[in-house]
Amino acid sequence: MYCMRCGTQLPEDAIFCYKCGARISVSDQQTRQSAPAAAPGAPASSRAVLADAGVTELKCPGCGAPIKPQFGEMVVTCEYCGSSVSLGSAGWQGVQKHTMLPLKLATKEQAIETIKSIMDRGLLRKHLEEESVNEEIALSVVPYWIVPVSARTTYTAVDAAAEVGSIATTAALFGLMGGAFGGGGRNSGFGTGMMEGAMFGGMAMGGFGGGRNTLRAYSLDQNYQFPVVAMKALNEYQPKDYQFSLQDRTLFSTSAIPKCAKILNGDIGEESAKNSARTVVDQLQSEKVHKQHHMVQKMETQTDVSDPELMHVPVWFARFDHKGKKIVIVLDANSAGIINSIGLD
Repeated sequence: MYCMRCGTQLPEDAIFCYKCGARISVSDQQTRQSAPAAAPGAPASSRAVLADAGVTELKCPGCGAPIKPQFGEMVVTCEYCGSSVSLGSAGWQGVQKHTMLPLKLATKEQAIETIKSIMDRGLLRKHLEEESVNEEIALSVVPYWIVPVSARTTYTAVDAAAEVGSIATTAALFGLMGGAFGGGGRNSGFGTGMMEGAMFGGMAMGGFGGGRNTLRAYSLDQNYQFPVVAMKALNEYQPKDYQFSLQDRTLFSTSAIPKCAKILNGDIGEESAKNSARTVVDQLQSEKVHKQHHMVQKMETQTDVSDPELMHVPVWFARFDHKGKKIVIVLDANSAGIINSIGLD
């Protein structure tokens, strides 16, 4: 069942819409229950289309206020009630699940203190923040698509136990050969050179174990809640391994956002976000596989991508100048983690 006011999917026994608060009347429930079933093989029912793609103004599905998308925008949030709409191939549709992360680093002073501790971390960066000039720091509420991705990577690789055994055996034999030919003294150049040559050849041929190294089939199954930033201008700050504290997220509410923070719209739609998540997850799976095995063959990844949710994240953008070098830090104002950075080695 869907809310007749904002289009949010609801449980069949819902009395109120958890997103816009509208009361679900008995007539609404009866209308939904009496609606004809979709024909076998037909695609699942989608959200109602609010307006065609080319419109310059549409009504907010939550409160009815006018929403005026700017050129290029594909994700727009109503400034009055916080409902969001996204542009897809069918036109403008309401976003069914819209969440946010609570703001915990609420002041510039808190953000600067956190950034200072991060910039000065490690011996090579000691006093980095003190020697840098803060050119700008601003709080924005950035839209991210949280894309659920299930990935299964199948591949073949040399059996891990056999590989370790082969390396150990090869190392032991090289030690004996080095001792026999070189005598362990300073004039052991002949033995050392032979050992290095044997090492190179042995590794190329799979060690002295040679054909005894057996290939084995493996699979790596992983589930991701992958964040895709919904703004092309922020692609360079796109997180790859960073994980938001999704357990903290709540339903989006404009009342929880301070006046000094700007709620940003996006120009990356749901389908583009799905494709981006699929591509990066494929890369992550490959990296994980190669960390576990050195000799990987016939690797293939299959992904299953579900509909994403829209999550707004409070983010501090800080820019510094360190002796002519620019440093940009993107700070998660919920968890105080670094989402991404430029120039911070």
